[in-house]
Amino acid sequence: MALKSMKPLTRAPLLHVSVQESLRAYIDENGLAPGTLLPPEGELATQLDVSRNSLREGIKALESLGVLETRRGVGIFVKAFSFEPLLDNLAYGLGGALRQIEEVLEIRRTLEVGLIGKTIEMIGEEDITELRDTVNRMRVHAERGEAFAEDDQLFHRLLFRCQHNETLVRLIDVFWLAFYKASDFVNLENLDPMATWRDHAAIVDAVEARDLDEARRRLDRHYEGIAVVIANNKTSSNVGGTREKTI
Repeated sequence: MALKSMKPLTRAPLLHVSVQESLRAYIDENGLAPGTLLPPEGELATQLDVSRNSLREGIKALESLGVLETRRGVGIFVKAFSFEPLLDNLAYGLGGALRQIEEVLEIRRTLEVGLIGKTIEMIGEEDITELRDTVNRMRVHAERGEAFAEDDQLFHRLLFRCQHNETLVRLIDVFWLAFYKASDFVNLENLDPMATWRDHAAIVDAVEARDLDEARRRLDRHYEGIAVVIANNKTSSNVGGTREKTI
């Protein structure tokens, strides 16, 4: 298969950006499939009429976006499309102030309440058992006055795992992380971990009973409780808190 060559670049202030664009165009115009090995660095740099350093900057940027993959000692490959780079960075681009926290919370709420019906249709005993175990650990921590952020995150992941939708699970995880990060940034504090535990236990009860209306109501109530925590903290703008939050 004869590949089309890339045209030399017209040098611009942000040369590495032009390199990225040309590499993307090269992949697209030649219909290169995931796993295809690109020409060696020297050949690519010659075709673009740029230095190897400029080429490498562009390649590294495309690696961070999940477009290319460099295998040491082998070469540069076209990478299969994935949402992972976007999802991995989304949590760090969201949040940082109370308004952003409320926006992230609304996305979480809509996503989970809207999809809980499918969970009720599909969830099995093994997932319900894991949810119960997670809730029980939450109770132990709550009774000791301890935070349980990791179990809180696991709970929401387990709740939708049965749908076998990896993108959905990652999105829920990312929005949880975004909310957690933003909450920490404004020193948001949950004053009633026992209420948080009870909310999660009630959600599991409703899911196990296959009661869709109750599951939605309990999820809504849970998020209303978080909204109250936000409202109670709106008068405070302290930042840089490091205490673990459980909401």
